[in-house]
Amino acid sequence: MRVVCLYMALAFLLAGCSESEPVVVVDMGKVESVSPPGRDADITYAYLPQYSHSVSFERHRRLLTYLRARTGLNIRQVFSDSFAEHIQMVERGEIDISFSNPLVYISIARSGARAFARIVEPDNGADFQGQIIVRADNPDIRNLEDCRGKRLIAVDPDSAGGYLYPLGLFMNHGIVRSDFREIAFASGSGGKQETVILAVHAGAYDVGTIRKGALEVVRDKIDLGQIRVLAESEAYPGWVYAVRAGFSPSHRDRIARALFALDIHRPKDEPVLTEAEMVAIIPARDSDYESIRNLARRLSLGGEVP
Repeated sequence: MRVVCLYMALAFLLAGCSESEPVVVVDMGKVESVSPPGRDADITYAYLPQYSHSVSFERHRRLLTYLRARTGLNIRQVFSDSFAEHIQMVERGEIDISFSNPLVYISIARSGARAFARIVEPDNGADFQGQIIVRADNPDIRNLEDCRGKRLIAVDPDSAGGYLYPLGLFMNHGIVRSDFREIAFASGSGGKQETVILAVHAGAYDVGTIRKGALEVVRDKIDLGQIRVLAESEAYPGWVYAVRAGFSPSHRDRIARALFALDIHRPKDEPVLTEAEMVAIIPARDSDYESIRNLARRLSLGGEVP
């Protein structure tokens, strides 16, 4: 009975097609994504993975909700698993808006990305610092000179506060990379600042380099009294917003105006900025980061620095 019904249905369908009607061939191998009518394509926003993805998401969740409402643009947060992948995603056009440290910024600027905003932090202002940490009970390290011959763990080769700034501080004291027994970098996806702190706390490494403020992220995981800040670098320009090459100037300006309009003293804006560890967002230009390029050249980091 099922076979008979199938044949009857097929005959009915064939009868609906006259010989004069052309046959349309559909190539299912060609697929195109189409946005709903009246909707712009998604704009991707990425926070450089200095912390775990969950921390990054929560810190900027309110900010993205605010930007979507204020600009009318479909902005969504995407994640990279490493600093290097973040750079590559910007270069491939997979990240439209990058929120990164200054060292990563000068890397993506080579591919045409351009700064348009920078943040003001609660403790550091518009600039920030790196820190060199050790275990508080380590009897062999009392000053920077004692770090010679020790095992050092840093956040990432492209980390500003977690590598570049402390490295500059070491160099100012005549200590170069070859003076360390080992230099390692935090592995895994995201959470690199936490990884460095926990590695020093566990005694896996003698010395760690992090950005100032990172210790607060692990306050509920370890006794911070067991970690000592050995030294802090000088302050350099802070974290920066940049758009990839070819990004719509009108969209960039719309996003910039929304960011600059945030006011920590306005009740609706205060939780947006506080959650993101910011007190304000101010305009920025590429030239603001020339001091970072000079430091990277001095330390021979990052290959050819523009």
